[in-house]
Amino acid sequence: MAIRSDVPVGAGLSSSAALECSVACAINAELGLGLDRVTIAALARRAENDFVGVPTGSMDQLASMLCEEGHALFLDCRTMHTRAVPFDPDREDLTLLVVDTHAEHELAGSEYGDRRTSCEEAASTLGLDSLRDATLDQVTSLSDPVLLRRARHVVTEIHRVGDVVHRLDAGQAAEIGGLLTASHQSLRDDFEVSCEELDVAVSSALLAGALGARMTGGGFGGCAIALCPSAAAGAVKESVCGAYDEHGWREPTIWASAASPARTGAASVGATGHPQPCQSPDHQRTSHSPTSVSTLAGTTSGANWHCATPELKVE
Repeated sequence: MAIRSDVPVGAGLSSSAALECSVACAINAELGLGLDRVTIAALARRAENDFVGVPTGSMDQLASMLCEEGHALFLDCRTMHTRAVPFDPDREDLTLLVVDTHAEHELAGSEYGDRRTSCEEAASTLGLDSLRDATLDQVTSLSDPVLLRRARHVVTEIHRVGDVVHRLDAGQAAEIGGLLTASHQSLRDDFEVSCEELDVAVSSALLAGALGARMTGGGFGGCAIALCPSAAAGAVKESVCGAYDEHGWREPTIWASAASPARTGAASVGATGHPQPCQSPDHQRTSHSPTSVSTLAGTTSGANWHCATPELKVE
C-alpha cells in the first residue's frame, strides 16, 4: 500500500481522519466489501478511539466521507443525522482563508480528554445525560467555575451552530463572520483550548478586514480560519504574516479554500491542491479533499465546513 499525502500533519486539519478514511476506502474497493460511506466513517472512528486511544467523535470522519461541493456539512451528533448546507463564498465575493500557525497541535494529550471529562461532569452535576439538554440558565447555576466555563462554551456554541446554519440556508454567508469570532472568543476564554499563535492569527486577520475568524480543530495549536471579502484577502494575509514576524515566530502558511466534496474513488479519498506560503501574492483555490478545515461545534451538535486542503491518496 502506497500512501501519498501533503495534508499538513499536526495542523488540526484532521489528517488522521483523512488517512483512516482513505485506507478504509482502499481496502473496501480492493476487497469488494461494499461498505457505505457512513459505515466507513464509523470504522475509522473506532480506529481512532480504540486503537489510538483518542476519545474523538465522528465529525471528522463523516466530513471526510459525506461532504458535498459548495456546501457545509451539518451534523447532529445525537441522532447522527447529516445535512448539506449551502456554503459557496465565491457567490458572495468572499474568501475563506486557512492559516496554519505551525504551532504544535497534539490531540492525544491529556488536555483534550480533560475537556471531555469536564463536560460530562457538568452534565452529571445538572442531572442531565448531555449538555445538549442544558439551558444557559442551568449552566450559570454551576458552582464550579471551571465546569461553568466549559458548559457555557458548549451550550452557546450549539446555539451558534444553529445560527450559522440558518444564515447559510438563507444565502447570507457574510453574516456568519461575527459568529465565527464569537466562537473563537468562547473557545479561548471558556473552553480554553486556544494559544497565543491562534489568538494573534485571529486578531490580526480581523484588524485587516476579515468578517470573522476563529481557531479550528481540537485546539492547542494548529490552524485558524478567516472569512473575508475577496478584495481584502491579500491584506488579511499580509497582516497575519506581519504579526507573526513581529513576534519572531515561524512564518505561517496561508491558503484560500473552498467547500469541496468527499470523493471516494477506487482507492482514494481526495484530490490535489497545495497550500501556499505566506509570501505568495496569490491565493490558490484547491479542489477535493478528505479533511475538514473548520468546525463550529458543541459536543452534541456541529456544523462542519469541509474545505479543500492538499491531497491524500492511498494506492
